Amino acid sequence: MKLRFQTKLFLYLAIFNTAIFITQGVWQYTRLNDKLYKDTAIRTHKEAEYIAQLSALKRDILNRDTTAIKRLLSPLAASSDASFIVVGDAHAKHLYHSRDEKLIGTPLVGNDNARVLEGYQITTVRHGTLGMSLRSKVPVLYQGRVIGIVSVGYLKSYLNDASAQNIVHISLSLLLLLCCLYLFSWCFTRHIKKQIFFLEPREIGVLVRQQKAMMEAMYEGVIVIDDCGRIQLINRAAKVWLNLPQKNRLLRGKPITSVIHPITFFEPQVMLNQDTHDEVAVFNKLTVIANRVRIMLENKLQGWVISFRDSNDISSLNDQLSQVKSHINDLRIVRHEYRNQLSTLTGLLSLGHVDEALSFIQAQSQHTQQVLDFISTRFCSPLICGLLLGKYSRACEKGIILLFDAGCWLKTMPESLSDSEFISVIGNVLDNAIEATLRAPSPQMPIEILIRQNAEEILIEVADQGIGIADSLKSTLFEPGITSKTEGDHGLGLHLISTYIKRVGGVIEVTDNVPNGTIFSLYIPASTVGLSEEKCNAV
Repeated sequence: MKLRFQTKLFLYLAIFNTAIFITQGVWQYTRLNDKLYKDTAIRTHKEAEYIAQLSALKRDILNRDTTAIKRLLSPLAASSDASFIVVGDAHAKHLYHSRDEKLIGTPLVGNDNARVLEGYQITTVRHGTLGMSLRSKVPVLYQGRVIGIVSVGYLKSYLNDASAQNIVHISLSLLLLLCCLYLFSWCFTRHIKKQIFFLEPREIGVLVRQQKAMMEAMYEGVIVIDDCGRIQLINRAAKVWLNLPQKNRLLRGKPITSVIHPITFFEPQVMLNQDTHDEVAVFNKLTVIANRVRIMLENKLQGWVISFRDSNDISSLNDQLSQVKSHINDLRIVRHEYRNQLSTLTGLLSLGHVDEALSFIQAQSQHTQQVLDFISTRFCSPLICGLLLGKYSRACEKGIILLFDAGCWLKTMPESLSDSEFISVIGNVLDNAIEATLRAPSPQMPIEILIRQNAEEILIEVADQGIGIADSLKSTLFEPGITSKTEGDHGLGLHLISTYIKRVGGVIEVTDNVPNGTIFSLYIPASTVGLSEEKCNAV
């Protein structure tokens, strides 16, 4: 039968503590027993020495007056707790025995009298007349010669009774302490069990292995830190993306700020304020989409879980989806426009108005060519040209005019932003302007666009005369999920714009247009890399 962890831990503690207490009890009993014999030996020796120095006793021994000796020592024997007091003559024969008067005249037993008659004091454990005893023998001296022996002793049975009392006291004390320790052990095991959520060690081991396998199987980078910002857990994906070759045991316990730079995402005040989801951040020069969630246990902060993935993965997927949607919209717009134009041409030709049909064709071709020539000569990047032509066609299809300022000029792409990020910035600003204009009362006013580059910065300015931005939204306009739109999946476009621009040290200004609408002004530092002349000519 398998025992529960709590039961096994309690039994181990109980057995261990019992063994310690038994050992302690034996040692204590041995020490007290030795002390009892030593104290008893000292006491018997002092008492025997005192009696041997009595002048009356010396006189009575010389006179062999046993009656006088009895009268002298009986009060002492009655007041003493010694088992016996014996007085012998110079021939080691009894002159007095406190327990048995019949022994008077008989030899002293124990085979230890010879040294005493030589003048030595001894303490021995011997078998005497009354049995095994601890006794001290002192010679009685008179004028430098031994005239007798005084023996004071305690029977072994008396000492055993005293030792038994010690055993009882020690046992009761140890038993009480052991019971208290058992109670403490049981409470302690319950506390330990509670701390591990009432799981068995094997279950904990399985959970740890499952957690490790799950962490390694995750495509996202995951880092767990404690409430002091020290790394507790990091998976393989996080190490690969952050370029951390160290082993996990070397990273464990290190401050997160010593491993990841910059540390804005991990500032204590920022982390304590709120959790965050899908925040664009930079970890070791890698742009990531990061999440940060607090770990709480019994309403106390234990740390945070940070998960992240390379923003390029999301950007690539977003770009692919955007390109597909853009192609679909462009094809639909082109199809719709050409159907209208073909219908017009068919009607004119059916009515025999050939000259009017030719004029219509020339007007359409001339307008389209003018826009194409302007964009291709003012913007050197094929990506920018394609984006602007697509947005122009979309706006025309919705009945909105895009007016390009005559001062538009862009011959180089910003080095600090990738091509996809720069296109995302322009595209999102234009989409917001188109949406705002569509929601305004008819007729829709034109949208003005200025994209200009100088030695210090790139200016992107889009002015619409749409519905404008409510004052209540201006303070939170660039936070994720904030939008004035009522339909569709919105709320991320302006957040992405803000993230990209602020990351490179740029500035965003949002002002009200006159008489209505909004003007978005974006200033991007002009740290750029020029396109090749061949690519410019290709456009």
